[in-house]
This record gives sequence, C-alpha cells and structure tokens, in this order.
Amino acid sequence: MNQSLATKNFLITILCLFAIGACVNPVQQGNSLKIATSSGLSQGTLNKNIISWEDIPYAIPPEGDLRWKAPRQLVSPELNIEPQEGNGCLQAASIYAGIQGEGIVGQEDCLYLDIKAPVNNLNRRLPVMFWIHGGGNTSGVKDYYDFSELIREHQVLVVTINYRLGPMGWFTHPAIQGLQNGIDKTSNFGTLDIMEALRWVQANIQNFGGDPDNITIFGESAGGNNVLSLLASPMGNGLFHKAISQSGYTTSFTKEEALGVNQKGIILNRLGSDPVLSNYDLSGYGSIKNLFIRDPKKFGEEYQRYLRSIDGRALLETYEKLSKDTYDRLPLLTRDGMVTHINGVSAGLASSQQKNNIPVIAGSNKDELSLWLGSNRYFVKASYPLTKLVPIPKIEFKKEDLYKLWVKARSQGWKLRGVDEPLMELEKAGFNSLYAYRFDWDDQASSYFADFPNLIGAAHGFEISFITGDFRFGPIGRYVYPKGELRDQMMKTMMNSWTSFAKTGIPQTGSGLPWKKFNSKERVFMRLDSDEYLSLDKEMLSLEFILENIRLSSVGTLLEKCLLAEEIFFNIGDRLEDQFDEWNQAACKQFDTDFERKKIETDLIKEYGSASVY
Repeated sequence: MNQSLATKNFLITILCLFAIGACVNPVQQGNSLKIATSSGLSQGTLNKNIISWEDIPYAIPPEGDLRWKAPRQLVSPELNIEPQEGNGCLQAASIYAGIQGEGIVGQEDCLYLDIKAPVNNLNRRLPVMFWIHGGGNTSGVKDYYDFSELIREHQVLVVTINYRLGPMGWFTHPAIQGLQNGIDKTSNFGTLDIMEALRWVQANIQNFGGDPDNITIFGESAGGNNVLSLLASPMGNGLFHKAISQSGYTTSFTKEEALGVNQKGIILNRLGSDPVLSNYDLSGYGSIKNLFIRDPKKFGEEYQRYLRSIDGRALLETYEKLSKDTYDRLPLLTRDGMVTHINGVSAGLASSQQKNNIPVIAGSNKDELSLWLGSNRYFVKASYPLTKLVPIPKIEFKKEDLYKLWVKARSQGWKLRGVDEPLMELEKAGFNSLYAYRFDWDDQASSYFADFPNLIGAAHGFEISFITGDFRFGPIGRYVYPKGELRDQMMKTMMNSWTSFAKTGIPQTGSGLPWKKFNSKERVFMRLDSDEYLSLDKEMLSLEFILENIRLSSVGTLLEKCLLAEEIFFNIGDRLEDQFDEWNQAACKQFDTDFERKKIETDLIKEYGSASVY
C-alpha cells in the first residue's frame, strides 16, 4: 500500500528485465502564455497543442520556523516563475516511486504545482481536474504522470501538486503541537498543503481557462486516501465540487499512536525514547531533553527550536534507519479533531453533510496486490534459462493456489473497506450521487518469461495509464499494455468516464450502458473492462464473508491463513486488533505474526539472496 504510486516505475523495472527485442489577464507571447497569478508570473510552454505551466509556488516554503506548521499563503505577484529541477518534497529515492538518486532526495521548499490546458484555453471555463499523487504519503512527485492525452482529447484542465511527505507532512510531538496555536496544532500538515493548493486553484485558475466552480479532485492509492480524507475533513467544505477515489483507503491514527505508542513497528516518538534525538549529538542542547521532560512548558520552546534545527535529510535518514517496515508504517493521517475527525475518516464521512452532497466516485482494482505478491519468492520461482544471452528471469508460480487466495481476499478487502464502506458512510450523511467501480481489465499478452494475465492482471494502479493515455513502459510494454482494439477501448472507456463525471457529475463510459448510482441496499458497481465484459454488477461483501472464505479454504496452513486475515483486519481501514484476536476461535494468538513474517523474509533472503524476484 505504501508503495502504491510506484506501480508504473515498478513495472518499468520488472518489464524491462524481460526485454528482448489570479491578478491580470493572460498575455500571449508567440508559442507560449504568460499568466499572472497571486504567486507570480508563470510562462507557459506549448507542446502538441498542450500548454504547460510548471513549478508554480502555491505557498511560502515550509522551512525553518514554518516546518510543522500549516502552509502560509504566498502573495508575490511580481515574481517571475521558472521551471525548476529537483523540487520534489523530501523522501527516500526509489525507482519504484520514480524518484531518482540515492538516499534522501528532494527539499523542504517543495510546495509547487503544475497546470496543463488545451491550447484554446483562453476565455474558457474548462472543468478542472486536480490530481493528488499516491505513494503512501511517503513518496511521490507531481509530474510523474503525463495527462496531456486526456487534456487534448477531452478538453479539461489538469492540476498536479506536491505536498509534504512522511514525517515532514505528518508529525506529532509535544514540543510541536503542545506549544502551537490554532490550526498549527494539527499533525496533518500534508493534508493542509493539499487544501492550500485547492484554495490557490480557486483564486487563480480562471486566468488559465479553468472553472473555479467546477473542480474535481482525484487520486490513486494514498491519493485516494487523501481524497476521502478531504471529503471527511471538517475543513474541506467548498474546496472542490466532485471527487474520485481510485483504490483509496481510510486508515488513520489516534493522537496516542501518532505520539509513538509502539504498536508493532510504528515510529517511537515519545520523550525518553525519541529516535530523532537518539542518533544525534546534542552538543549545546545536551540538557534540553531532560529539562523538557521535567518542565515542558518552560523549556518546550527551546526543544522545539532544536527539532527544527535538525537537517531535514538527516531527520528522514533517522526514521529510515529504524528499518524499512517501521518507516513505511510511520503514523500519517492523525485524528486531531481539526483537520481529521476525532473518530477517524469513516466517522468524518458519515458526518460530512457540509459537503453539499457533491458527486463521488470510489473504486478499486480486481487484483490489487498482484504486483507485490507476484514478485515475492514465497509465491513464485525464478529461473534463468537464457543466462548466456540475456540475464533475465523466467517467472513461474510456486504456490499458485495460495497466491490466488491472497490476491482475491486482499482485493475483496480493499473493495469493502476502501470503496463500499466509505460510500455507505457518505450515504448516511445524505449524499445521493455516489458511484462505484471495479477495474477488471487484464488483457495483457503472455511471454516466454511470464504469464502476465495470471501473474499481474488488473493490478494496483493499472487504471492510471488508461486515464492518462500514456503507455510508455519500455520495449516490453507491448506485453502489459499491448497495442490494439482492447487497449483503445479501455482507454476510451476510462477517459470518457472520468471526464464526463468532471463535466456533469455523472460518469458515462461512452458505451450506452448507464452507470447506476451506488446505494447500501444493492451496492451496484460498474465493472470497468473491455466492451465485451463491461457491465453493472452487485456484490454484498462483508468482512465476515471474506474471512470465512479464508477460514474454510483448503489452501494454506493455519499460519498462512492467520497472516492473510491479519492483513484484512489491519489494512485499508483502521486496525481491527480485537476482532483479529477473536477470529477463528482465537487460533492466531499462538503465533507472533511479526516474528513469523520476518522469519519468512529472512529465510527467503538466506536461500535466494532476496525475498523478491526482482
């Protein structure tokens, strides 16, 4: 889940292994446009009938004293805005997330957005589609996906943004929240960044040809989580007019968890066991820690200054060193009662009448976990029959039945907890323009090296390329997104659905099949697939149903079933620890599941050198 933005570059890596063969009016200047905004003058560039304005600052850089504070409005109309390199937010470099480099990359000065519009945008009020990238809220950049084809074909305007990530975007500490006032007392700074970007868009987008009264937010994975969080937030009212959550989820943490109550790997951030401090020589701050513990009110300001004095990259390195699992499970969205409902996202959705009943789409993919499970040596094996010619693996199933059980159960759990339940909560709040989907397209082509349709299928994030129209996956892209009628049909369906919704609030596939609204009694969803299989379906999923299928399955040992059930209980929504402890007559209590997971990984590394095929 936390590497979900990574889908596209993750695939590039995998697949390439197989390669064998708001101030004044706009001013036109030649083939570009200079637009005046509250942040400065932005020079657009023209390419294939698409105008791009890049790296527009939408807030004052959150550095120094502004680290771990709400974003501040930037008013600098005379600034000349120029494209920049490397202005992504601080994060660990990862090819999976499309982040080049080594170690910690990016910068704290990262609150920028890009705008793309069709060339004939002037004096129009185009629907605005506001993209929120995924990546577990720990990685990702605004310009990873190219929406040019969508813009060109369907005459919409697309905004993409950066927002603070990981411990820079979500951070809880007594020296921060305990001494700050107003909205600065929140822990959800990354969420506030997204809100500030939306305010900037409302104030400035008309100059770019966009309609400030027709803004659709959409995002995938963590981006979908952020979409649902904005819908649930008491502060989200009026910032947008439609919403699309693609494989989103509703996980959030209590203040106590965010403070570092050590819940099986969540970052310890308590005074007295503070990992941020433990790896640093306090030098002149040697006494601050003890003094703050004794008298936080008196010495908190000095301690706060110390926390803000730590180099941002060094701070992230400290978190990352705690182990990959711990870093990935860093508490993010926190139930602070201000930005996020005190009882979590689901409760916020059920009480979000203030959103004025805006239209909402939520959906998931048929094979959400296939990318991760399909590369795990526990489920698959790799051989190298052509080593002398090309050092690439041939991937085959080792535990195919178990693999399919895991993919199906996790995907059903994702749909239930990330689609059905959030929509039902919105229904409670009076929303009646709700739509659900499941993305089923799995018409990949097999090769000698991998059975892509069965190994990957409709994986997490696979729908994004059909929305963008960008299928560049290197020489082996022909296997995953093979050219032809099926791919073209799916792209047409996805683009039609998303843009018709952005324009009218009613998704239309273009096939003539009406997309019926979702309600809790029937739970109708659109099965998004090639025309032959495009259909309306009903599925009354429940947690009990999914877990009973796991319990009764003839596939898997008790330990394997417990590990799978734990993921169903713990992922996508809030952690259901008590329910997991009671499941299957408490049979799983005999296992230390964290230990068992680590042992499996250690054994695979010992045998193969890596737990992953790739």
